[in-house]
Amino acid sequence: MAQKSPQSSAAEKHDPYAAFRIPNYRLYVLGWFIAMLGTRIQSIAIGWDMYQRTGEALSLGLVGLAQALPTMLLALPSGYLADRFDRPRLVMISLVAMTCTSLGLAALSYAGGSNFWMYVLLALDASAVMIGRPARVALLPQLVPKEVFPNAVTWNTSMMQISGVLGPALGGIVIVYSVPMAYVITASTSLWFALNLWRFDFQPDERKSDTVSFQTLVAGIKFVRDAKLILTMITLDLFGVLLGGAVYLLPIYAKDILQVGEIGFSWLRAAPAVGAFVMAILMVYLPPMKKAGWGLLWAVAGFGVATIIFGVSTNFWLSFAMLFFTGAFDNVSMVVRQTMQQLLTPDEMRGRVS
Repeated sequence: MAQKSPQSSAAEKHDPYAAFRIPNYRLYVLGWFIAMLGTRIQSIAIGWDMYQRTGEALSLGLVGLAQALPTMLLALPSGYLADRFDRPRLVMISLVAMTCTSLGLAALSYAGGSNFWMYVLLALDASAVMIGRPARVALLPQLVPKEVFPNAVTWNTSMMQISGVLGPALGGIVIVYSVPMAYVITASTSLWFALNLWRFDFQPDERKSDTVSFQTLVAGIKFVRDAKLILTMITLDLFGVLLGGAVYLLPIYAKDILQVGEIGFSWLRAAPAVGAFVMAILMVYLPPMKKAGWGLLWAVAGFGVATIIFGVSTNFWLSFAMLFFTGAFDNVSMVVRQTMQQLLTPDEMRGRVS
């Protein structure tokens, strides 16, 4: 009888549901999925709301600016907080703050408040998200053993993309009837996840206690600079985000170029998530990539080509297909990047590097 090759044996031993067999992970990812669903609904509402208010592309650019500035300014402080303080508590504080900002957006939208205060609340919401993001990312190694971590990352991205499919679909339906209601739904999901974390029992982590200083704040930058592999992956992702993001312009494409209205807008907004979800399912069932570096490069190149074609398309289905492929390619780079980043980074620095 012929012996099985090591590669075939490894493939047979690959368990696509390894992470979900861990109860703590199942409970955590359910709460995170609900919160992400609400976030996707709000992203649909805010883009459509602001473009309906102004009819100007500039308003969508200001939405992106209001959300990007806090992300850049708080990247170092939030990473340090995630490495210094209790991570679940930081995530809960972030979620409660997001609940308040979403309720504020609902009130302003309902009352027809000024655009200026809408942008202010968006900036505060982005700040709340950023305060909790490094802590949330760094929580994952506390939930699953190291050998299951790549599978957990893949399932995390899968759940995120499922929310990206369902969220815009639900958001498109909700905003037809009531834009403020979309913000209220988002507030409810954030609060639900916060309450879920409050009763959750996390395993203690092992971290060194650093004193607060400028050196500890920038330690993450120094680590990334010296870790060439992580630096390369982050740089590739940065170029993709800065030069290839079409999401903020989708209200213009949906209303003025493709002329498909709110429902068509929600379809376009969901297309990248559909592609990412399909790719995530394939990656869950396939063994881990042997040449992840080449896979990352091809994914970034494919993302760029699909974005260019989308930019010149005037056909709804071609536009939908290209957005689908941007999501599929982006998911490959996300899984590779997050897996390598978390596995190569010491626990006491995961928040700052994330």
